[in-house]
Amino acid sequence: MTHQTNSTTVNQLLTKEDLVEFRKNVVADIQELIIKSTEKPTWLKSGEARQLLKISRSTLQLLRINGTISFTKLGNIFYYNYDDINKIMNKSR
Repeated sequence: MTHQTNSTTVNQLLTKEDLVEFRKNVVADIQELIIKSTEKPTWLKSGEARQLLKISRSTLQLLRINGTISFTKLGNIFYYNYDDINKIMNKSR
């Protein structure tokens, strides 16, 4: 009985340089994920703004009406600038 070697099963050696390159790639990927997870959003929907400010729907509507909080409306959805909400939160401290 003869044993045939498939060309796709040829032994491949993993070198130290391969491992170092792999480690660098993994570290870079992890750093990118950390940066993305800590980035603040630019725009928040009404529910997110209410959660952040810990206010009700009617209070958020009142803040819109009296101009305390700036917003953009696209279709039926209100969007609030994250930095503007932070300013409001810092004023109330």
